[in-house]
Amino acid sequence: MERTVAQTARMAREASRELSAATIEQRNRALDAMAAALNKNRAYLVAENQLDLEAARADQLDAPLMSRLELNDKKISQLIDGLQALIRLPDPLNRTLMARELTPGLDLYRVSCPIGVLGIVFESRPDALVQIASLALKSGNAVLLKGGREAAKTNAALFKVLDRAVRETGIPEGWAGLLQTREDVNAMLSLEQDIDLLIPRGSNAFVRYIMEHTHILVMGHADGLCHTYVDAGADLDMAVSVTVDAKTQAYAVCNATETLLVHRDIAEKFLPAAAEALQAKGVRLLGDEAAQRIIGCEPASDEDWATEYLAPVLSIKVVSGVEEASAHINRYGSHHTDAIITNDELAKQYFISHVDSAGVYVNCSTRFADGYRYGFGAEVGISTSRLHARGPVGLEGLCTYKYILLGSGQTVAGTLDGTYPFTHRDLDCGKA
Repeated sequence: MERTVAQTARMAREASRELSAATIEQRNRALDAMAAALNKNRAYLVAENQLDLEAARADQLDAPLMSRLELNDKKISQLIDGLQALIRLPDPLNRTLMARELTPGLDLYRVSCPIGVLGIVFESRPDALVQIASLALKSGNAVLLKGGREAAKTNAALFKVLDRAVRETGIPEGWAGLLQTREDVNAMLSLEQDIDLLIPRGSNAFVRYIMEHTHILVMGHADGLCHTYVDAGADLDMAVSVTVDAKTQAYAVCNATETLLVHRDIAEKFLPAAAEALQAKGVRLLGDEAAQRIIGCEPASDEDWATEYLAPVLSIKVVSGVEEASAHINRYGSHHTDAIITNDELAKQYFISHVDSAGVYVNCSTRFADGYRYGFGAEVGISTSRLHARGPVGLEGLCTYKYILLGSGQTVAGTLDGTYPFTHRDLDCGKA
């Protein structure tokens, strides 16, 4: 019998308590079983994905989104590699983050632990299901998963294969649940007793909708309106190479650069070379009046500065310096990832200290904003909020902590009469 969302969440709550106590050996064994199951079921998974691709073609889904939807043999191999990399990462749980003697014989420890039950809504990219489920498992969290409708058959097949493999290793039933419809998402929003954290991946409007319709804590993964600023002190060859990569390495991704800002002192030299390289990749260029005079591109509107294209389109603005560039980014950006290309130390430090984004880069592509590239194994999303976790959310972002106090009969009354004087002496965490 099919379970309701409330029943699924209740099972996840019960499973989370067992999962939080599972050893790292048990959790890694389950991850290894996931990898083996993906390898064994390649043909089945690719066949189910073909059904989603056929439906998407009939609906005339855009080419970049079709590319993200496809689950082929190469992507399955990459998922298996990612699982093996995750297994090799150290245990994020039961780490002593602080150790302190309060009074002799009374020691306080801050120890990492799982958040509990996660509810994650993600886009039509079936490999995200594997990455999210594996990160939740490694960090000891139960998880409810809701993918995009375009990948419904692929997600259902992946979930069936992975859930069976994990449960055969002794991980409790209900450690993960797959939601099917938009109504399921709405039902999940009212389950604050059983869900500890929601992570919606999507547009700002979607994230705002989730926040406004739930009492559950929400970690927002919203738009990726990223910028690259080419400063007067930039190496122009480097600037062209990094800009092209940041825009064209992939289009339908949240860490692709959508706006290029260029210092006016080097715009005449830089923009023609950059435009030639970008247009050779098929990128449509929009620019302010200064950019139009130099490279003859189409005009950009105020709306363009606030647009995440997710397509081969780039807006260009010529600015007076790092101060104007930083102000533009803070006004129009999504606080995701922004880069400066410069060899000027003062400009670099100004950009780092003034740009309010989860990722602030120097002389490299915004496309590096990724949990796998950071060495996190994978990510459940990129948080643009300022509390708890920010940027790519990997294992540590899915953990919280508890305080453990080990005593030998001490009382608060004894601290007042001098029997147990406070020492507040820090201890070696490594020996805790």
